[in-house]
Amino acid sequence: MDGRVKPGHEEIIRRFETIGSALDAAAAALTTAGFDEPRRRARRLLAAALRLRAAAVFARPETVLTASEKARAVAMLSRMLAREPLSRIIGQREFWGLEFMLSADTLDPRPESESLVEALVSRLPDRARPYRFLDLGTGTGCLLLALLTEFPRAIGVGVDVAVGAAVTARHNAERLGLGERAHFVVGNWAGAIAGRFAAVVANPPYIPTPAIGGLMPEVREYDPQRALDGGADGLVAYRAIAADLPRLLLPDGLFVAEIGLGQAKAVAPILAQNGLAIDGFAADLGSIIRCVVARS
Repeated sequence: MDGRVKPGHEEIIRRFETIGSALDAAAAALTTAGFDEPRRRARRLLAAALRLRAAAVFARPETVLTASEKARAVAMLSRMLAREPLSRIIGQREFWGLEFMLSADTLDPRPESESLVEALVSRLPDRARPYRFLDLGTGTGCLLLALLTEFPRAIGVGVDVAVGAAVTARHNAERLGLGERAHFVVGNWAGAIAGRFAAVVANPPYIPTPAIGGLMPEVREYDPQRALDGGADGLVAYRAIAADLPRLLLPDGLFVAEIGLGQAKAVAPILAQNGLAIDGFAADLGSIIRCVVARS
């Protein structure tokens, strides 16, 4: 974050005198730009810029901003107005109550992906067992590392085709104190993986190629294309992964994967053709079927 203010936003910076006036100015700018929940977004932005808890933004409206605080907040607002997600601006995202560092090679974890963790945790009631987990397309490592926090004796492997993603995931594991139980490798899905696992999780690319251009700019412009593009029908990654599941899963092992809107009926047969039995589906907080669960 370089602190530069984009041309045309000089008027905004003049209104950033106190926390209260900055909140009003940022919310007004976001409203004009068509953002939903502009005041909530403005509060989160100021909290990040001023290194405060979001509640403190309301609690201290009369606090006068320093010149550096003012410049930093407006620079961040400029980037948000260009549709860059706040998580990208600050370089981190909360997932499963944990903070994950992002990089250009990683997908920005979304709350709906927590449904995968919930689905697996609910099916493995013995938290003390030394499970082995495999996370395909690990990105930030959020799925694997969330699972390792829930199962303190488990170990896991995360795989990503991007070297930068594997490095970021390793960094996140070390920051969270999970470095000794999490291992990350570079590879094309499970091609380089041997051994068997109690569960395999994946959030593969599932957007059909023709639909990429219609995604929101926050996604289209800032998430890596390879993490979004699922091929002509959005199902290429599921076919590749499903072919390896029989050799990867232990008997009665679980496969848990994120799926796109309306893809449940297409993904289920792919898994069945590779010998897996569908165990169920799970919806996210928006009641959208987001997760498929299968057993070996």
